[in-house]
Amino acid sequence: MLLILAAPGALARELKVLVMGDSLSAAYGLRAEQGWVALADAKSARYAFHNASISGETSAGGRSRIGAELERVRPDIVIIELGANDGLRGLPLQQLGANLGWMIGASKAAGARVLLVGMQLPPNFGRYASDFERSYLLISQRLQTGLLPRFLAPLGTERKWFQADNLHPVAEAQPLLAAQVLQALDGLPPPR
Repeated sequence: MLLILAAPGALARELKVLVMGDSLSAAYGLRAEQGWVALADAKSARYAFHNASISGETSAGGRSRIGAELERVRPDIVIIELGANDGLRGLPLQQLGANLGWMIGASKAAGARVLLVGMQLPPNFGRYASDFERSYLLISQRLQTGLLPRFLAPLGTERKWFQADNLHPVAEAQPLLAAQVLQALDGLPPPR
């Protein structure tokens, strides 16, 4: 009887989610279990998260690593949360798009659905910042992925949600990020 009761929960977590991200997903400045990926994994009865995020990662770095990660995890869904470090370095948007597009293509070829996570830059980056943010929407539309348009939107500009560097969210902000990612995953269209 206990096995029968346990079975639905076991079946519900059959969706494997690979997270390819940077320091925002690697729990920079926090213990791993405080980060949004670990919190989403603990909270969800549906998704099993596999975090392949690395602090300082760029879209080129993610592109170079995704093949091995897809082979290792064999995910149902890939979350791509990359580009902020590229943007801070002023990487040409065409190159960012090519890297993200390649990762999306590789993920889809491996049979996974994709959730692209949009990033923002500080407004002092001017026109580049607005074009950078818009590029995620264009990539998502062109390559037919799910889109979480502004990853840090739930935090607004309130200083209390950020570490001393004013870039990385504090532990108290991580549940907000986890909740929005889980909501975005639930909104992904079913596999074809």
